[in-house]
Amino acid sequence: MVQTKVQTLDISPVGRVEGDLDVRVDIQDGYVTNAWTQAQMFRGFEVILKGKDPKAGLIVTPRICGICGASHLTCASWALDTAWQTEVPRNAILARNLGQLVETLQSHPRYFYGLYAIDLTNKKYQNSPFYEEACKRFAAFTGTSYEPGITVAAKPVEIYALFGGQWPHSSFMVPGGVMCAPTLTDVTRAWAMLEYYRTNWLEPIWLGCSIDRFEQIQTYDDFMEWLDENPAHASSDLGFYWRMGLNIGLDKIGAGVGKYMSWGYLPHEDKYQRPTIEGRNAAMIMKSGVYDSTTDIHQLMEHTFTRENTAHAWYNEGDGDVHPFDRTTVPIPNNDIDFDGAYSWSTAVSHQDLGRMEVGALARELISGGDHGESWQYKDGLVLDMFKKMGVPSVHLRVFARMHELTKLYRETERCLREFKLRDPWYIKPEEKDGRGWGATNASRGSLCHWVEIEGGKIKNYQVIAPTTWNVGPRDGQGVRGPIEEALVGIPIADVNDPVEVGHVARSFDSCLVCTVHAHDAKTGEELARFRTS
Repeated sequence: MVQTKVQTLDISPVGRVEGDLDVRVDIQDGYVTNAWTQAQMFRGFEVILKGKDPKAGLIVTPRICGICGASHLTCASWALDTAWQTEVPRNAILARNLGQLVETLQSHPRYFYGLYAIDLTNKKYQNSPFYEEACKRFAAFTGTSYEPGITVAAKPVEIYALFGGQWPHSSFMVPGGVMCAPTLTDVTRAWAMLEYYRTNWLEPIWLGCSIDRFEQIQTYDDFMEWLDENPAHASSDLGFYWRMGLNIGLDKIGAGVGKYMSWGYLPHEDKYQRPTIEGRNAAMIMKSGVYDSTTDIHQLMEHTFTRENTAHAWYNEGDGDVHPFDRTTVPIPNNDIDFDGAYSWSTAVSHQDLGRMEVGALARELISGGDHGESWQYKDGLVLDMFKKMGVPSVHLRVFARMHELTKLYRETERCLREFKLRDPWYIKPEEKDGRGWGATNASRGSLCHWVEIEGGKIKNYQVIAPTTWNVGPRDGQGVRGPIEEALVGIPIADVNDPVEVGHVARSFDSCLVCTVHAHDAKTGEELARFRTS
C-alpha cells in the first residue's frame, strides 16, 4: 500500500488554556500521526508574587482564571494554613467547600452547552439520525437546551456571592478561616437557589429523572437499563448525548496516556481543622490518588511525587525534572517556536515514577472507584466500570464523567448547607511565620495546587500547577508527549478543511476554546478554513 504524504495543520488558536492553545498535527492517510500542543501566552504569576506579602496570593491567584477563581483561592488559603500551622474552624471548612462546589455546579453545564455540545451540530454528522435533534437542542444561542443550560447554571454562583461577597475573584477565604458570617436568611436563600437549579435544569432537562433515581445507578449495566427504562431518560440531554455519542463514534477517539491523577478535594470539616501537608490525604471527602489503567492499580498521590520539566518549554531552567519547591521560574524572552526544541510556555508535568498523567473529571471518577484510601471516603465505581467494559478511554467517556459528577456535588452542597452552625466561629486569627506550605484541590477542569515558601516575611517562591498544565504540557525531557498530544494521535480527520475531531479531543479535556479557529497549511501558510467551534 502506497502511503500518502504527511500533511501538517497548524490550528491557531484552538483554545484558551493558561492563555491561548495552539495545536499542530501531522496527518497521513486520514489519521493524525503526531501532535504538538502549544500554550502561547506567558502569564508569569509566579514571578509577580515573588517578594510580596504572603497574603498577596489570596488576591492575585484567584485572578489567574475567571472560571475557577474559587479553586485558586482555596489552594492559596490552604497553602498558607499549612505554612503557618493555623487552626481552621469547622464552619470555615464547610464555607470553603461550598465555594468550590457551587463554582463547579456552575461550570459543568456551561462547559457542556457553551463549549462542547455545539460541535455535535457540525455538518460532519448530518447523516446521523440524531443530527436534526442535536441542532434543535444544542445550536449556539438558539438551542432549546442551550439557553436553560447556560442561564440556570448561574444560580449556584449566586450562592457563592452570598457567602463570598462576589463571584468571580472573591477573596473571602483567608488563613484561619473565612471572612463571612452568614445569617439564617442567607442559608435559606442559598437553599432556594440550589433547588431552582435542580428543578429547572438538573432533573427535568439533564437527567430526565430524580436525583434519587439516578443515584441508584452503580454499574454500566445499570446505566444502560436506566436508559431503556423510561422514554424520559433516553430523551433527556444526558440520554440523548450518550446515544448520539455512540452513534457518531466519540467512544472510539481521544484515548490519551492511560494514567490518571487527582489530588482529592473537599476536606472533611471534622478532620482537617489543624491542616498539615502530611495529613491531607486522610482528611479529603473525595479521595486523592493515581490510577494506572495498564496495571489496574490505584494508589495515593503525594505532592512529593510531582515533577516539572522545561526541556521543551520557553524557560532557562535546564532539562532535568524538578519538584516545584525546587523550581525557579526563568522565562526566555523573544523566543521562537521549535517543534524539535522549545515550543510552549507550559511545562511538562509528570509523576516521578509513573510519568505523564491526565487530570480532570475522568481521572477523578476513575480514582473514586478505587479501594485505596480511607474507608469513610466517597466511592463511586460507575465510571471505572464503564471504562473497563467499554475497553478504552475516550472523548465520550471523558465528557460523561464530567457531567456525572453533578449529582454527587449537588448532594455535598446540600450537606454543607445543613451542617453550618451559625453561632460557631468562622475565623481564628493565625500567627504568621516563615515556612513552606502547599494547598491543593480539584477545580472543575482537574487537579490544581499551589506551593509557597515564605522567608523573612515575604514570598521567596510561589509555584502553581494548574490542571491544564498537566494536560496540555509539551513533550518532557525524554520526548514523551503530553496527555492531549497523545489523545490526538490516531484520531481520524474526515475533512482537513474542518478538523472538528481535533476540537472534540481538546474540548473533552475542558479546554476553553475561542469562537473561531483558523486552519493553515504549515508548508504554504495558506489558510485552509475558518470555522466555528463555539
